Amino acid sequence: MTPYPLTWLYAPGDRPKVVAKALTAGADIVVVDLEDAVAPDRKDYARAATAELLCTPHPVPVHVRVNALDTPLAAADLTALAGLPGLSGLRLPKVTAPGQITRIARTTPSAGQGAPPLYALLESALAIERAYTIASAHPALRGVSLGEADLRADLGVRADAGLDWSRSRVVVAARAAGLPPPAQSIHPDIRDLEGLAASCAHGRTLGFLGRAAVHPRQLPVIERAYLPTEAELEQAETIVKAAMTEQGAQALQDGTFVDAAVVAAAQRTLSLAHRS
Repeated sequence: MTPYPLTWLYAPGDRPKVVAKALTAGADIVVVDLEDAVAPDRKDYARAATAELLCTPHPVPVHVRVNALDTPLAAADLTALAGLPGLSGLRLPKVTAPGQITRIARTTPSAGQGAPPLYALLESALAIERAYTIASAHPALRGVSLGEADLRADLGVRADAGLDWSRSRVVVAARAAGLPPPAQSIHPDIRDLEGLAASCAHGRTLGFLGRAAVHPRQLPVIERAYLPTEAELEQAETIVKAAMTEQGAQALQDGTFVDAAVVAAAQRTLSLAHRS
């Protein structure tokens, strides 16, 4: 897996052919969805098909979004998937408390016998209020992000800007807990690529890194939005070179002051440009 995954492509678990296509679409991570994308009468089939898929590892990391944690379906999902060699991570929807994370981390083994990497989706006002305690609940938790459709409904928000406080809250919580920057929530209109690009640009200013997608055509738009520009790469290279001089902390010609934080940001920019 790349050190900085930028694209997370969702595919419905009850459509194995779609999942197979997703695995070759170029996403950094494929997320097989057992929750919202699967009708109630297809849940058992989706779980069985996903378990079969994960009997062997894949070149692309495969995560699974299980069903809501307060339902019997989630317990069945976790039992069926625990320990399978092809499972690279579990995405946990509608998390509202840190205890949900610790319980799953302690009771769900991976193929290596420890807890699998867990990712919490915060989708309610209560979850946002508890963002840091959830983000710091257990070492097995590797990331947090928003489920914006449910959050929008819970808050009664109509305009997109109404979610910006919650977005910043989860970015800060992730950083405070030592987790990677969150990936943005999906852009549901797969035809609106211009809107997707604009939304990604806004998300980047808020501190997000990468985005979930629901269709392969969204992947190049997301990647372009989050990969550094030539100007940003030039600036990052200049900062890193300046940091290697005897003067270390100094002002560049454009007035940028080079300290440890600036150098770390520049190194991350260069790492994004050389992902493998």
